[in-house]
Amino acid sequence: MLSVSRLLSNKKNEGVWSVSPNHMVIDALNLMSEKGIGAVMVMEGDRLVGIFSERDYARKGIIAGRKAKSTPVTEVMTPNVFTVSPSMDIEDCMTLFSEKRIRHLPVVDNQRVIGMLSIGDIVTAIIQAQDQQIKYLEAYITGQ
Repeated sequence: MLSVSRLLSNKKNEGVWSVSPNHMVIDALNLMSEKGIGAVMVMEGDRLVGIFSERDYARKGIIAGRKAKSTPVTEVMTPNVFTVSPSMDIEDCMTLFSEKRIRHLPVVDNQRVIGMLSIGDIVTAIIQAQDQQIKYLEAYITGQ
């Protein structure tokens, strides 16, 4: 099965996008919009302290009557973040996505954030692996 490390290296290396807990929600939303992503990590220096997603804003921001321009990220972020290590595989990620009902997993190596995987990244990798397997089997069956 494909490892987190390999999947992360195959992913476009766009950097690790984050905001500080004291940034306003509007700053996080602008960054997410600019980068075309659904979540950002919340970091204090090099330390991961939370994750902020569109879901967090919808459920803890808008519905609670909070304003994006005046609400700090720390008030609406998810503080207890599930993470994966580079040595784990995509099955481990799928298990976490399913059991914890989450959509984003920061990748942490030696207490340092090195990237983030989304459920979309994992689904795409699974589809590509299945497509390769089908092509291999078709070539095997036809003797090519």
